[in-house]
Amino acid sequence: MLIVTSQQMKAIDRYTIDELGIPSMALMESAGRAVAEEVLQWCRDSRTPAGPGTVNATGAGTRPDGSPKRGVTSTSPVYEDALIAPFDGSEREHWLVLTGKGNNGGDGLAAARYLQDAGVRVSILCAESPERFSAEAAAQFAAARRSGIAAVETPDDPAEFDFRPYTGLVDALLGVGASGEPREPYASLIRAANDSGLPIVAADVPSGLNADTGQTAEACIRAVRTVCIAFLKAGLAQYPGAAAAGEVRVRAVGIPRLAAGRIEQPPNAHLITERSLRETLGVDTSRRRAEDSHKGTYGHVLVVGGSRLMSGAGFMASRAALRIGSGLVTWALPQALLPDIVGHVPELMVAEASAGDGWNRASAGTILKLAERMDALAIGPGLGRFDGDVDWLKELWTGSDVPLVLDADGLNILADAGDAVHGWGRRDNVVLTPHPGEMGRLLGVPTAELQRDRIGAASRYAVDRGVTLVLKGARTLVAAPDGAVFVNTTGHPGMSTGGTGDVLTGAISGLIAQGLSPLQAASFGVYLHGRAGERAAERREHPASLLAGDVIEAL
Repeated sequence: MLIVTSQQMKAIDRYTIDELGIPSMALMESAGRAVAEEVLQWCRDSRTPAGPGTVNATGAGTRPDGSPKRGVTSTSPVYEDALIAPFDGSEREHWLVLTGKGNNGGDGLAAARYLQDAGVRVSILCAESPERFSAEAAAQFAAARRSGIAAVETPDDPAEFDFRPYTGLVDALLGVGASGEPREPYASLIRAANDSGLPIVAADVPSGLNADTGQTAEACIRAVRTVCIAFLKAGLAQYPGAAAAGEVRVRAVGIPRLAAGRIEQPPNAHLITERSLRETLGVDTSRRRAEDSHKGTYGHVLVVGGSRLMSGAGFMASRAALRIGSGLVTWALPQALLPDIVGHVPELMVAEASAGDGWNRASAGTILKLAERMDALAIGPGLGRFDGDVDWLKELWTGSDVPLVLDADGLNILADAGDAVHGWGRRDNVVLTPHPGEMGRLLGVPTAELQRDRIGAASRYAVDRGVTLVLKGARTLVAAPDGAVFVNTTGHPGMSTGGTGDVLTGAISGLIAQGLSPLQAASFGVYLHGRAGERAAERREHPASLLAGDVIEAL
């Protein structure tokens, strides 16, 4: 699924209208219909006793009006439009469309007419005088009024507006072009709509939400459903925007997909789904295994990590690499830790990489020797910091061409190296897996600043450093060296516990060892990791009790 910015969406719209010759009003009609269909479906699912999917249709042996045809068995049944059709209880609905002056408002006005056709009572509340509307929105307002749809008076103080006669709201106040804090009267209308307690269905994006970053203004619609027009907007793919949007439905409105590829700067961001993994990234999501394969077929991972106080991190990364399907996994760790580890996981091999109970710069030579027979190298889980660690990491970075996954203190060392990393040489087979705090250190900015535009920050860093970047968190991002971005939606809040990041490092490393490219492994890894977290949470009495080890067992 493609993800677009507001500027890309505007360019796609212009190409569709100017080059393909599809009229703007035709697109607006389709968008309005899509919004109305989703409102009606929400009503059916939420209020109709018959439950989800209830439609008004006629079948064999009936007339188009639903009455029976005696003694006749029809082989060509006629079905009423199931989405724009009255339903049991539609006459009890009264939806208010909150309308702005732009084309987003025009979408809402078109939706009002379709809702009316379905037997729903509809009214319109305009944030501004229709004299200020765009040409298309003004035409839609005139059509709605000629159709008998009431326009209620816009109150001087929206906080005093009486929402009690209504059963739901359509938010068509502000579209993708809006940014910053909404001005009046929009801000007051948004606050009043939220305070009404009524379900809100937003057209394209909730008003007050930045369509590019997902940041929400102080006055931002909180929708139960957002009907995203044509393509998923970047702000809906990230928090806090995803929370404000509620359930997001992306609807086709007649803008062909090819239009996205013909603008000056085509979108290169995608939602991670099984389809995009297969079709965009070329991943065999079935992970089929040949009958004549053996352990060597599926690669060998070397995990470098663990210390006296954090031995569990390296242990979990190693187990995850095994569980994701790597044929062999070796854990390199300080000598003093070996007696406590040997035998705990019989399938795991261990190697002494450093004397004593910690790491030192001299261990780099041992690690490079071990890496000669490896297919993937994971550095960082539970590593800790030590004298000379920047030079140690530089030696590993420059001394081996084995694909490298850096996490935890491996990333903190990299951050301390600063711009000197540019002198280490670009490696397109490096994966970095920071959480927001670690990413902030890599960029040298506060975490809060980074979080204001996760997609932009991740993409810029990946392109600048020539690495694959996995920015963890709710809606984990994978940014590629060529500027492509993939957004993951799998996962569970129960995964907010220590060790799950180490599990992800092991999973990505194990997939690289099995022959996937860094981008394939990172994208498939975060997807599988999230799915495993979902399964593990379902098995617990309460998701708060979820442990990282549960995620490993669910991979």
